[in-house]
Amino acid sequence: MASTTGRDRAKADRHSALLAEAARLFAERGFTGVSLEDLGSAVGVSGPAIYRHFANKQALLAAILIGVSERLRDGGRAVIERTDDPDARLAQLVAFHVDFALTDADVIRVQDRDLANLGVEDRRAVRRLQREYVEMWVGVLAAVHPDRSEQDLRVRAYACFGLINSTPHSIRTGLDAPDQALVRGILTDMAGAALAV
Repeated sequence: MASTTGRDRAKADRHSALLAEAARLFAERGFTGVSLEDLGSAVGVSGPAIYRHFANKQALLAAILIGVSERLRDGGRAVIERTDDPDARLAQLVAFHVDFALTDADVIRVQDRDLANLGVEDRRAVRRLQREYVEMWVGVLAAVHPDRSEQDLRVRAYACFGLINSTPHSIRTGLDAPDQALVRGILTDMAGAALAV
C-alpha cells in the first residue's frame, strides 16, 4: 500500500514537472520548436516516457492551457464568493489576476502564441472557460459602474488583462529586473486606476 502511494505521488510529481517544464520550453521556443526528447530531458526521462502521462505533445499543450483557464475561472469565482461589496470584489479580482500574471508568465506567452496548435475541441474548451472568466469581471464591473454598457465593460476587462498580462514577460529579467513586489504594486495600482475611470 505504501509503495503504491509513493509510486502514485512520484507519478503526480512527474506529471506536474512535465507541465511546468513544457510551459517554460514552449514559452522560450514555441510549441513547434520543442521535441518530446527536449521535454523528457527537462524532467529527467526519455522522450517516449512522456506517453505514460500524455497521449502526445498536443495533449500536453491542452493540459497546460485548459488547466490555466480552469484555475482562472475557479479563482475568479472564489474571489466573488468572498465578499458582496463590488469595489472589494474588483480590487480582489485585480490582485488575483496580477498574481496569476506574475506566477504564470510562461503560460501567458504560450497562450498568446500557441493556442492555434490545439485541436478544435480543446481550443473551444479554452475559449469557453476564458469567456466565463471575462463575464465574471463584466458582472463585477457592472456593479461598480452601473451606468456603463455591457460592451463598454467587456472592453475595459480585456484592456485590463492586456495591461496586466503583457508586463511580466516584457520587463527585463536578470540583474536589471525590477523587484516582483514593486511590479505587483505598480500593476495593481495601474489596473485599479484604469478600471476606476
